[in-house]
Amino acid sequence: MDRARGFTLVELVMVIMLMSIVATVSVTFIGQAARGVIDTGARQQRALAGIVISERLTRELREALPNSLRANGACIEWMPIVAASTYEGLPTAASPASFQAVALPGGSSASGRVAIYGYGRDLYNYANPGPLSPPASVAAGSPLVPVTFDSGLTHRFNTRSPNQRFYLVTDPVTLCQSGQYLYRYKNYGLQPGLGDSLPTAMPGREVVAAGLEASSVAFRVTPATLKRNAVVAFDFTLADVATGEKFSVSQEVQVRNVP
Repeated sequence: MDRARGFTLVELVMVIMLMSIVATVSVTFIGQAARGVIDTGARQQRALAGIVISERLTRELREALPNSLRANGACIEWMPIVAASTYEGLPTAASPASFQAVALPGGSSASGRVAIYGYGRDLYNYANPGPLSPPASVAAGSPLVPVTFDSGLTHRFNTRSPNQRFYLVTDPVTLCQSGQYLYRYKNYGLQPGLGDSLPTAMPGREVVAAGLEASSVAFRVTPATLKRNAVVAFDFTLADVATGEKFSVSQEVQVRNVP
């Protein structure tokens, strides 16, 4: 009669040890693969964030009045253009309240400050006469429309454009890094110095980017001349606090110049 056969204690221990080794290797392999997927996803997110931030800055800076750009490293300020046209002739009176201009596309109206030429002058220190007007409005209509200074104000321009060109700009906008954030400031009016009296909360301050490496943002402005356009170069670095990995972006933006 056959004897019943089973496993000895030694065999059971060996099987358990082999299974433990296989399980450990499997868990380690799966964990490393999962970590690789997570790290790759995080890198892709940082790269995408860098592209989005760079594209937003590029689009905004392209709409800047070229001779309004000024930077000091971590901050840049400019006056956004909202409309542009040509004037028929600037008044020669001592205190003009309006002037005639070619209507805006579609006969639309617009409001802001009128800027005419002004190269070599500080647009942020308002003066009358000067290249930057007080708030004004371009009337709707066609083919010629009046450009009128608001609330009975008057202004005389001290220079004329070679192309009889004028721009309508809004109040200045500033981008500035603070810690890991890049903020956009607006609705603070004209300030003589870059970074003076900026808003400290919404709606005058809004976050453009987060997760920046400290002191990594740098803006540089090459001013426009009559022979070439203005160029803005900027750099920033996105950093992962957990892993220490970084993603750096460098970009140049050409700001078209029609004096």
